[in-house]
Amino acid sequence: MSIPIRLAADIGGTFTDVVLESEAGFQSTKVLTTLNQPEIGVMQGIDELLRLSNIEPGQITHVIHGTTLGTNTVIERKGAKTAFLTTEGFRDILEMGYEKRYDHYDIYLEKPPPLVPRKYRLPVRERISAEGKVLVELDHNQVLQTIRFLKQEEIEAVAVGFLHAYAHPVHEQKVRDLILSELPGLSVCLSSEVCPEMREYDRFSTTCANAYIRPLVSGYLERLEKLFAEAGFGCSIHLMMSGGGWTNLQTASKFPIRLLESGPAGGAIMAAGVARECELDEVLSLDMGGTTAKICLIRDGVPESSRSFETARVYRDQKGSGLPLRVPVIELVEIGAGGGSIARVDAMNRIRVGPRSAGSEPGPASYGLGGGEPTVTDANLLLGNLNPEYFGGGKITLNLDLAEKAVNQKVAGILELDKHWASLGILETVDENMANAAKVHAVERGRVLNRHAMIAFGGGAPLHACRIARKLGIDRVIIPKGAGVGSALGFLRAPMSFEVVRSFKTQFSHFELEQVNRILEEMSREAHSMNLQQNAGSDETVEERKVDVRYLGQGHELTIPINPGKLSTKDVEELREKFEELYHQIYGLNLPEMEVEAISWSVTVKSPEATTSQKNSEGIDQTEPESIGLREVFDTNLERVEQAKVYNRSDLCAGQSIHGLSVIQEPETTVIVPQGFIGWMNPLGHIILEDQNKKSIDV
Repeated sequence: MSIPIRLAADIGGTFTDVVLESEAGFQSTKVLTTLNQPEIGVMQGIDELLRLSNIEPGQITHVIHGTTLGTNTVIERKGAKTAFLTTEGFRDILEMGYEKRYDHYDIYLEKPPPLVPRKYRLPVRERISAEGKVLVELDHNQVLQTIRFLKQEEIEAVAVGFLHAYAHPVHEQKVRDLILSELPGLSVCLSSEVCPEMREYDRFSTTCANAYIRPLVSGYLERLEKLFAEAGFGCSIHLMMSGGGWTNLQTASKFPIRLLESGPAGGAIMAAGVARECELDEVLSLDMGGTTAKICLIRDGVPESSRSFETARVYRDQKGSGLPLRVPVIELVEIGAGGGSIARVDAMNRIRVGPRSAGSEPGPASYGLGGGEPTVTDANLLLGNLNPEYFGGGKITLNLDLAEKAVNQKVAGILELDKHWASLGILETVDENMANAAKVHAVERGRVLNRHAMIAFGGGAPLHACRIARKLGIDRVIIPKGAGVGSALGFLRAPMSFEVVRSFKTQFSHFELEQVNRILEEMSREAHSMNLQQNAGSDETVEERKVDVRYLGQGHELTIPINPGKLSTKDVEELREKFEELYHQIYGLNLPEMEVEAISWSVTVKSPEATTSQKNSEGIDQTEPESIGLREVFDTNLERVEQAKVYNRSDLCAGQSIHGLSVIQEPETTVIVPQGFIGWMNPLGHIILEDQNKKSIDV
């Protein structure tokens, strides 16, 4: 049996990470993201790895890809010219939203503009009740008139969302057939396929976003597939999804909205695997790249998940100021804090960092590519945390003079500070931003952070991890093997998967058991029809079932796992017990006299997750690894420049310990070990950092 040789590629806002996994282990590289043609950067990274490993394209068995293209398209409003057809009387739902303000006291509050302007939100005469009764027949003549308008306006994509179509999609399907009979090349998305769940605003918003990005994303995937074929690849391309699994290219092209958080999801999957390897029960994962930082809570080796999130927030990353999307997603907090985040001084002489980023074009000032704004990378360089000759494994030479000029002009000169204190102010600001985001996320989830370990990865997180851990009262930090390309490595760990969701309300006091079992069986058949075994190269699949449950009258639900197979009365009783246990854990109380109801059901079919041999050990000896030299680093504890020992990560052996201010460098990232931390490498190749000044406060 031939050994699989797999490629993973993750396109970020600044860097594109590529990983090649073979019998010899994995090799990785980073290249600057080519923003206008992201597929070019992907192919550059792949060509480099294939050349270094002497592997031919035809030998590759799997390619797994994650991209920010959809996210950037929504944020930058560069998607297709889209129309939205909806039940007469409901065209303004996209504008009305939840009918509440995310900031009650801001008289200048801006709401995110809908992706579809009112001119192209077109009412259709039809109406089906929640029970499936046709109240108003579909007006075919009006639909045909609407189609002529679509053609006249040169519409590129159409979203169709009718009232109660999540349960009764027949009118949506008829409209799609009429559109495609007149305009056969048009992209048409139905809410009953994209998001077959209750709540019109969420369903319509998700469907419109899917339609808005589909022409661009599907066109990109077609170009990428063509480049792979021309290069001699014989395997299929798989796409990472926001929910933590990957799917085939055809499904990704149909539902590109499920790809929006693909990169961060890969990072969370990687961190969850490391948590299981290191036998850690509660983990905070910190993924800091060039543009953003992502925070995820992991319990018992499983990242928290959700079926909704917001994208393109217009106001200080504030919840409620973005577009709601109802798709499977790993629960993450994402803020504008990365190596390329731009620092500035505001009107009150305070240092601000992000969310604007220098990205890959022009990049931080020290890149020498035309950027003149000071960034987090420039500050790290001036403090001695980065080796200017070894950034990105030596691919980019950082210019100290340009970094100093930018920091002096935009920060140090204004605040009358020297370059070290100005740079430290930049790092302190961005570290506080990440720590505060973690605290808020933990409080919302009912978690106590100082009971967690931190897993830090991405190009930037290992530089900041120990400082942030101290702010959070966390005394153990793990820098995993391959930390600099953690998201791409997560793609290789993730399973092939597809989730089907349906809304069906039933109260637990008179639970409609037969109807629920019928719906779950239909959903299971649909999920299995995706041919996951063939695409994943596996003969086995795993099925997971979940249900969203709430107290009657509440507006939001909690997700509870369901036992496999047909549900019984006993299973229903256990579901209520699990719901009340989780509810008490999060909110600190239960409402035993209240009716409980199930709202939405999900079935996920996936291939088995990749496993790693368990060779974990906590043994430390006093042998210190051989240093490759000394470097001047600004010690944030002593508040002065000190001589720090520098190590190559590749020279470290399991158990060897590092004490005091030190730097561990590798091609894709750098680890800073501050005073008071002790570090060593475990047998799996992960660096363990422990704070010797442990804190006992609850954070």
